[in-house]
Amino acid sequence: MAVALRKISPWRFVRAVQVTHIPTLKLHMTGSMMGATVEQFNHAKSQMGTLKEDPGNEAKLKIYALFKQATQGPCNTPKPGMLDFVGKAKWDAWKSLGSVSQEDARQQYVDLIDSLLAAEGPAVAAQPTGSAATFDTLLVSTEDNITTIRLNRPQKKNAITVEMYNEVIKALEQAGKDDSVITVITGSGDFYCSGNDLTNFTKIPEGTFFLMLEFVKAFIDFPKPLVAVVNGPAVGVSVTLLGLFEIVYATERATFHTPFSQLGQSPEGCSSYTFPKIMGNAKASEMLLFNKKLSAVQACAQGLVTEVFPDSSFQTEVATRLKAYAKLPRNSLALSKQLIRGTEKERLHTVNDQEVERLVERWLSDECMQAIMSFFQAKAKL
Repeated sequence: MAVALRKISPWRFVRAVQVTHIPTLKLHMTGSMMGATVEQFNHAKSQMGTLKEDPGNEAKLKIYALFKQATQGPCNTPKPGMLDFVGKAKWDAWKSLGSVSQEDARQQYVDLIDSLLAAEGPAVAAQPTGSAATFDTLLVSTEDNITTIRLNRPQKKNAITVEMYNEVIKALEQAGKDDSVITVITGSGDFYCSGNDLTNFTKIPEGTFFLMLEFVKAFIDFPKPLVAVVNGPAVGVSVTLLGLFEIVYATERATFHTPFSQLGQSPEGCSSYTFPKIMGNAKASEMLLFNKKLSAVQACAQGLVTEVFPDSSFQTEVATRLKAYAKLPRNSLALSKQLIRGTEKERLHTVNDQEVERLVERWLSDECMQAIMSFFQAKAKL
């Protein structure tokens, strides 16, 4: 089912506390007078995710402005309000490009990314292989027969935006068809995932019902073994989906929290079915109804997590396990998964339909809006 949603800005690193005084941007043309090709532009966009150092606010605003100019042309959106400091800084940066052509903006974008990469020295990280698509919110790579999908918004604790939902669907579709044996999902930085980016609820996009259906469906129908490598705290939908994974490995500092009723919402990810099945009705209700946060050890004791590792050796020990699994016969694993999961797949799709229908209903309710407003107000006072 196709999902038609407007793409969200790919650059989200500018923080409000740092943009009240933005230097005037001076952009100079370099490179070919014809401008960079679309292929060069897309390559530069993918290379941006390999930057090891924060390039600073001025450079990030340049990147944002050039990206918008290259993909949409001159700024034609209304100026944000004075209190929207981040939005105003971005708008000013884009507006300052004036009538620079999309071709020239592509070239400047490529030149800027190249200069930032050059300043960091030769890249040492392995580049994604076999990838037909590039992503703005994910890092996707295939190595040693393992496809890794890494949520990549560490500054926002890997909170899931509408754009990320779409990209995870695309990444899973791609991973399901590649030559890898297993697929791993993990997070960048200190968090696995902090759940929904609550700014999603300031305006519920058209098509959200179908997007959520397709997102969970991508996990239900995924043909290969799925492994969650929970590298830190997990919240909301990143927790509820774990019942659809074959293996869940967690660092000892990971926590698992589903504060749905606290935010006036309801469970998703088929957890209303998988959690009682995994841990029993009473323990599932503590999490899904009464917002109980579990430690990694507690989650393992209740069957949600397969194994917990010391944080100091977590990545090394998990990598050893995954490399061993990836040497197993691919077709044997896929067919065995079908036998194990196939008997309940129809049931999972029915549960997904019911959960998403109720969830969207909750998102549009006054109760949910009040709860989210209270959350933002409490956060603002910290």
